[in-house]
Amino acid sequence: MKIIILGAGQVGASVAENLAMEDNDITIIDKDGDLLRGLEDRLDLRTVQGHAAYPDVLLQAGAEDADMILAVTNSDETNMVACQVAYSMFRTPTKIARVRSQGFIKYPELFKNDVLPVDLLISPEQLVTDYIFRLIEYPGALQVLDFAEGRIRLVAVRAYYGGPLVGHKLKTLYDHMPDVDARVAAIYRKGKAILPEGDTLVEVDDEVFFIAAVENTRAVMSELRRLEHPFKRVIIAGGGNIGRRLALELQQNYQVKVIDRGKHRSKRLAEELDRCIVLHGDGADEDLLLDENIENTDVFCAVTNDDEANILSAMLAKRLGARKVMALINRASYVDLVQSGPIDIAISPQQATIGSLLAYVRRGDVAVVHSLRRGAAEAIEAVAHGDSTSSKVVGKAVEEIQLPKGASIGAILRGKEVLIAHHDTVIHSEDHVILFLVDKRRISEVEKLFQVGVTFL
Repeated sequence: MKIIILGAGQVGASVAENLAMEDNDITIIDKDGDLLRGLEDRLDLRTVQGHAAYPDVLLQAGAEDADMILAVTNSDETNMVACQVAYSMFRTPTKIARVRSQGFIKYPELFKNDVLPVDLLISPEQLVTDYIFRLIEYPGALQVLDFAEGRIRLVAVRAYYGGPLVGHKLKTLYDHMPDVDARVAAIYRKGKAILPEGDTLVEVDDEVFFIAAVENTRAVMSELRRLEHPFKRVIIAGGGNIGRRLALELQQNYQVKVIDRGKHRSKRLAEELDRCIVLHGDGADEDLLLDENIENTDVFCAVTNDDEANILSAMLAKRLGARKVMALINRASYVDLVQSGPIDIAISPQQATIGSLLAYVRRGDVAVVHSLRRGAAEAIEAVAHGDSTSSKVVGKAVEEIQLPKGASIGAILRGKEVLIAHHDTVIHSEDHVILFLVDKRRISEVEKLFQVGVTFL
């Protein structure tokens, strides 16, 4: 696929890296020549220096035959105008724009071909907010990802000593919970993937990914670790776009405090967040945290735009007694580094965002994509089409489907019914199939399985 990315910042660079690994033809546009040279040195892509919305710059980048324009500059207006130019001048089939301002997002009727031709709006800030919200909703989870419009969940949990399933074979899960159907999609032990089978033993500290209907999520979690008490008290360090949105979503059901260094922003937040306590100060101020009873806080969430400040304030909060600490970290090199230390969860905005984009890049009918394990693994929701003569999956039992190594089918949505996949489960046309890929480099093989008729080779 020929893709033009507008903006070489954190989001653009992360997307370019993911897509370039998959044999796409990538061109990236930015005004900053230094950023472009850095990307050119380490990735297989073209770069064009210039203003992302100018027609002559888009033409130089090859917009006349591009399959997709992905506008992720820091300017909402530039992104929207670029999509308009791509549609009006080049009839680009797919146009995706990063739009952060609620002043635009709350008017979806704007984003149509006869007004502003944008096929998909992405707001990294909202995606990160939703991601954090689900982690707070499910204490003890490392990741909580939705499929099938929220009916099916993929959850990552670290197995702890004392969990009923820990030290036992996976097949005993059904003995413990005969009325709950779930499937373990993958286990990571000391960083290495293990393909789960019925006789696989679950060990302490295993990172276990399981798939279940949303109503069964907590029951399965309780097999792998003692269920934690629900979170009640949350402190958010940083009142920017993410901190503000998170506080708005949490304030109905949680006791929320927001700390922000900006005097004017603190005042504005206090007026807007009628059920939160807003504090003007530094999230890394030990005296302030102690005054606000950090030792009784369930979640401390550092979401400023400064990685170092987030890391330091989260580490301090943990040392002072916060039950769970999370830090927003943009630099990919920091994520693995800090999560092995006192910080419970390092949140990468790029990984939270990339799935929304990948669903548009995947060949075949792919409804949802989630990037996992810092981009090494992937979970997708693919839609099966055709019949037994035109499809490689329809009419076949799961055990008959020739999945690539490291791939597994976890669940199926058939109409409104959630089915956990077993070896004899037969795929029907129009089923939404949830797959887990330990190695995302095998994604093209999965895509071919779900293409129909003359489109698969």
